[in-house]
Amino acid sequence: MRKGLCCERWTLSLVFLWASLMHFALGQIRYSIPEELPKGSIVGNIANDLGIELKRLVSGRARVFTSDGSEYVGLDREKGQLLVKQRMDREQLCGEISACSLSFEVILENPMELYSITIDIQDVNDNSPVFSKNEIDQEISESALPGARFSLGGAIDPDVGLNTLQKYVLQPTDHFDLNVQSSSDGNKNVEMVLKTPLDRENKEHHFLTLTAVDGGSPQRSGTVKIHISVLDHNDNAPAFNQAVYKSSVLENSAIGTLVTTVRATDADEGVNAHIQYYFEHVPTSVMALFAIDTESGQIKVAGPIDYEKNKQFKIKVVAKDNGGLTDSREVIIDVTDVNDNVPKITVMSFTSALPENAALGTVVAMMNVQDLDSGDNGKVTCSIDRNSPFKIVRSLASYYNLVTDSALDREQISEYNITVSVLDGGTPPLSSKETMKVKISDINDNAPQFELETYDIYVLENNSPSLSIYSVKAKDADWGPNARISYFLEDGTLNGASVESFISINSDSGVIYATKAFDYEQMKSFIIKIKAQDGGTPPLSTNATLKIFVQDQNDNTPQVLYPVQTGGSVVAEIVPRSADIGYLVTKVVAVDVDSGQNAWLSYKLQKAADRALFEVGAQNGEIRTVRQVTDKDAVKQKLTVIVEDNGQPSRSATVTVNVAVADSFPEVLSEFTDFTQDKDYNNNLTFFLVLALIVVSILFIFSVIAIISVKIYRWRQRKLFYKSANNLPVIPYYPTMYSDGTLHQAYNYEVCGTTDSRMSDVKPMRPYSQSTLVSLSRAGTVQRHLKEQEAGDISPEQKPPNNDWRLPPNQRPGPSGQHRFHTIQQRWTPYDKSRAGPLPEGAGVVAGTGPWPNPPTEAEQLQALMAGANAVSEATATMGPRYNAQYVPDYRQNVYIPGSTATLTANPQQPPQQALPPPQAMPPTDAPKAAQTPASKKKSTKKDKK
Repeated sequence: MRKGLCCERWTLSLVFLWASLMHFALGQIRYSIPEELPKGSIVGNIANDLGIELKRLVSGRARVFTSDGSEYVGLDREKGQLLVKQRMDREQLCGEISACSLSFEVILENPMELYSITIDIQDVNDNSPVFSKNEIDQEISESALPGARFSLGGAIDPDVGLNTLQKYVLQPTDHFDLNVQSSSDGNKNVEMVLKTPLDRENKEHHFLTLTAVDGGSPQRSGTVKIHISVLDHNDNAPAFNQAVYKSSVLENSAIGTLVTTVRATDADEGVNAHIQYYFEHVPTSVMALFAIDTESGQIKVAGPIDYEKNKQFKIKVVAKDNGGLTDSREVIIDVTDVNDNVPKITVMSFTSALPENAALGTVVAMMNVQDLDSGDNGKVTCSIDRNSPFKIVRSLASYYNLVTDSALDREQISEYNITVSVLDGGTPPLSSKETMKVKISDINDNAPQFELETYDIYVLENNSPSLSIYSVKAKDADWGPNARISYFLEDGTLNGASVESFISINSDSGVIYATKAFDYEQMKSFIIKIKAQDGGTPPLSTNATLKIFVQDQNDNTPQVLYPVQTGGSVVAEIVPRSADIGYLVTKVVAVDVDSGQNAWLSYKLQKAADRALFEVGAQNGEIRTVRQVTDKDAVKQKLTVIVEDNGQPSRSATVTVNVAVADSFPEVLSEFTDFTQDKDYNNNLTFFLVLALIVVSILFIFSVIAIISVKIYRWRQRKLFYKSANNLPVIPYYPTMYSDGTLHQAYNYEVCGTTDSRMSDVKPMRPYSQSTLVSLSRAGTVQRHLKEQEAGDISPEQKPPNNDWRLPPNQRPGPSGQHRFHTIQQRWTPYDKSRAGPLPEGAGVVAGTGPWPNPPTEAEQLQALMAGANAVSEATATMGPRYNAQYVPDYRQNVYIPGSTATLTANPQQPPQQALPPPQAMPPTDAPKAAQTPASKKKSTKKDKK
């Protein structure tokens, strides 16, 4: 500060009123500076005086706030100093008030802090006393007596204290003295007192000088010239009827409103008794507000009166007669306040965006509320809407904080228009409003939600890869990045493969794609889980289940299970010429791996003649006769059956059924021997035959080598045993026996013999049954003896055939009898193929009562094919269209095995019959693609033998 500048600083109080998430530091400090400091002068250092760090002033964006918006003082944040921004004139700011001060607040943010600063402005003697007039004209009657008083009017000095007006000096003082009196309000009344009588005839005019001097340093003064004109005699001066006039007026009163009336009287008569009234030494600001009628003495309102500017007026009124005699009185006018000022709201700090998880009591705005009125008119009430999650909290006398009062939820209300209402206590009350818009910022507090928890998706099989099969959608109540949803597949496997190999999902749109073609026959449905995840931090997610159902398409042709079609075989069904209408020839069994209507099969003949002998059941595939067999019908018939499904478009398969119409097998054989054998063999057959021959040869060589090696090894062991047996001791053992000489239980013996044991009488006996076994694990001599015995005593243990084989063929029981065509369906199968067929319904039981005297005939060996039909019947019982069981032929009565002497029967009371020994079987040839039954292998053996 400049030299001679006195600065007094003191701290009044530091009070903590309220604390929340934001803290307020409240304090007050006072400085004292002289007026008229130049711009940029230092007022004080608040950083040092308040104990605030400089970086806190910068980070808190410290600033000066004044309620009236004036900018006399500024703040240098870098240095923490208060600086003068514009010249301060104490007289202009405070007028006649001696104690002049300027108050403002310093505000810091983050957290908010508030400090109250008061600056006392000290007066400087920068104003000289000034009279209202440069010259005073005074008329005094010559008859005026010594001691008469004449008011001169004082000078005005805007300064205060010692710098204001201190004394008056009147020169010359030949006829007059100066009388100065101080009033109750501190003003000085200057009167000129006549000291010696005046004589108009000696001196009509007198010139005096009145000097007003203040007490400042340096001292200032002002002068006024007094011109006294001596008048003729007028010895009575006007006199007011009251010592002091008091009145009141409402502010904002209309112009012309009567305030009060002053009245004075004069004892003189005539012209000397005429009195006029004047304002004496009144400031121009008061002259603009009030006016006085010079004749009546009425004081009226002449301009707008504002209580907030002037609460009281003191006006000096002078009454003067024509003789120049005067009298003066003081008129005191009190201004009555009227509620004419609307409360003013000033938002000092405001947060426009608030997170929805803001804690209770979070400060949103800081406001200053002022009402310039007084009394009840200046008392204000601050409020907001009660339905709002905010409330108003008072911090200081005229400061209010807007804070949160309840939890916020952006998903319900994302923006609040908060209207702060201020109402004063006047009549009628005045109010003002301030609207603040607060936006609630989003936090990630809501997880995405799918429209459904489980989605059922239907996809046709054989779809193209990358096909869009469905679209899922999830919603998130949050906003912005928190509501940006991404879709993912949950990790998992289906049939050992990753889920991504079946299904993929677009992470942005939620569109689900099939990554491969589905096959209904392999996978009819599967379940996967998807996840929707938002973009918040941390991210939130939810899951949904997709049930994907693969819908069937007609992409599979029917498959014929029976009759089996092979490349090199001719299968014939035998129909006797005596067959009735509806005779069951055979049944076509087919299946379709599709489902639903795509698996419904129908059967029909490809070419039906006008007089067709056969027809096929459209639903069950049974081939039956439709009329009696005639001589014109060909022996061999070839039927082509079409098996067609019910899909769109439909698919079909064909099967060829050969039917022989004959009463005897030789007739059938003669006709079917003309069938041309299929010469179109598989091109790879030769390769497989050569490969099989090589493999068999290699196995044979290895087997021979292994046998020779085993023989040599055993010979060496036996030779070594003979040489070392002389030193082996013989330990006798006698087991316990019953009284009849038999053993208690079966024993296994281990015999250790000498080198001459091969000449001994030890001979193991052969067991009587398979349940009695003798373990000869270490008796080398006994093993050799057993081998010699087995080599010479092997017997098939078969009873000789009975005498039934000597009977003629027509008297033998079983299928060789005379009724064999009436009890069994006979079929013929070429070599290298197998065939099995059902028995007609109601056919008799085929049971042999004796062995065959001769090798079985070709027709009799065909009966063995019926054994395989039983398996076909059971395998197809659950596939294809269902048909009544009464039409199913019974294959489980008697079965003859070709090449064997046994006859199998289902009758438990009839034992199997033994016949001639079977012929020696040849090794079977390579099997065709279709599976062969044991009967078909025997047929192949006979063909190779022939």
